[in-house]
This record gives sequence, C-alpha cells and structure tokens, in this order.
Amino acid sequence: MGRIDPENLGPLKDKVIHINRVAKVVKGGRRFSFSALVVVGDESGHIGFGKGKAAEVPEAIRKAVEHAKRALVKVSVVDGTIPHQINGEYGAGKVVISPGRPGTGLIAGGPVRAIMEVVGIRNIVAKSLGSRNPFNTVRATINGLLKLKDSESVSKRTGKSEEEQGLANESA
Repeated sequence: MGRIDPENLGPLKDKVIHINRVAKVVKGGRRFSFSALVVVGDESGHIGFGKGKAAEVPEAIRKAVEHAKRALVKVSVVDGTIPHQINGEYGAGKVVISPGRPGTGLIAGGPVRAIMEVVGIRNIVAKSLGSRNPFNTVRATINGLLKLKDSESVSKRTGKSEEEQGLANESA
C-alpha cells in the first residue's frame, strides 16, 4: 500500500488519546518530559496514529500529530459502519469490533472510541479486551481496521460478482 499524502485529503481532525509524564533519572535528580499519543483522521476512512515526546505538553502533541500524518492508512468504511465483524490484536491488547445498524451510535470506550470518531465510523459496537495500555489498544484497533475487506476487493480477488457473494453467504 502506498503512502497517503495528507495534503491531498480534506481537513484532518486530531484527538489526543493519552498524555504521560515520564522521568529520566540523572546525576542531579529527575528530568521530566511528556509523551503524547494522538490519532488523526479525515472522517472519511483515513486514519493514522503517532507518538511524540518533549519537555512541554503542546510540543509533544505537535510531534505526535506530525508522526500520525506520516502514518496515514485507508480503512474500509461503508455507510458509517464497517462491512463485517473483525478482531484486532497487538501484544496483550485485543479489540472486538462489530458493525452496527443505523442509529446504534458509537458503543466503544477509551482509545477505540477516539479512533472511530476520527475515521468517520458512526455506528459500531466495540469491546477492548486484555491490555488496558492505550498504546496497545490503539495498535490493536488499527490492526483490526486494516484487516477489513470491502465487497469490491473480495469480488476482484475471487472473480465472483457482489451478487454471487451475497447468495453464497446466505446459502452457507
């Protein structure tokens, strides 16, 4: 998959997921700095996440946003939800994401909710399992979203039309 240029997309929306104060112990005492975890998306299927670390919080957020813009990927979104249920994993973090009918809303917590908001998904049910670490949860969620297959790509790969796929799925 090629690199996505953020300049060609519409306005990008960013959300800060987690800010952490980290300390480095040196000879004279502790040096404090801040790390930030941010997701960036255009609310129409593009998402990226980034981490930044600096002595001040705004600078850490700025670095994280720049990193997220360089790491944009395309996700399959159909009518404000996802095409099928998917599981994402990263380390001990696991996320189960299920499509929702129109009117369901965003039923997800923490980092998963922030990701769904910036990617443009409006109807979904998601559950985070295992690790409560926001870094692992973000990576597990994006891992799951990247596994999504839309009907066009499946029909291109299998050689069956979208109608034939629907009939095959109903009879199985």
